[in-house]
Amino acid sequence: MLERSAGVETRFAPEESGQISGYAAVWGRRDLFGDVVQRGAFAKSLAAHRTAGTRPLMLWAHDPARPVGVWTEIREDDTGLHVTGMLVMDSTAGRDAHAMLKAQALDGLSIGFRTIRAAPATGGGRVVSEMELIEISLVSRPAQHAARVASVRSAPTPPAAAGLAAFIRQCAGKLRKP
Repeated sequence: MLERSAGVETRFAPEESGQISGYAAVWGRRDLFGDVVQRGAFAKSLAAHRTAGTRPLMLWAHDPARPVGVWTEIREDDTGLHVTGMLVMDSTAGRDAHAMLKAQALDGLSIGFRTIRAAPATGGGRVVSEMELIEISLVSRPAQHAARVASVRSAPTPPAAAGLAAFIRQCAGKLRKP
């Protein structure tokens, strides 16, 4: 089952509940600090993570004390830095993040990085051509407006316990009738 609202896609898939995807950065777009990320800026950092068997953290609002999940795929494509991850639905933070994303109370993504190579940009800011990617956070207001969660997966809502009990009683009553 698929629902779309305000550009965010919600898919109901029990085995993938908590999966999110979107763009953490989009090439050539100026952020609130005036920085523009160039295509390929993450390549060396992503390769270093693969070699080391690590991955950037998934955090809530850049807070290292508030992890909410894990990034399962991070790749550069023609648009920008595409990310797919799983919220940890067995944790309060993961469930809270999932609820906020489903309700569209937040849909932003923001990168935490160390600049390796950058040059001054015309009109201020920088053109960042290489960076070390440390974390990608769920945020309400991303520095780069186009950095957004595009898809959130959810399990179907189970029936309420009282409704389930009533249904079982109704079925049992039908079994007793001759």
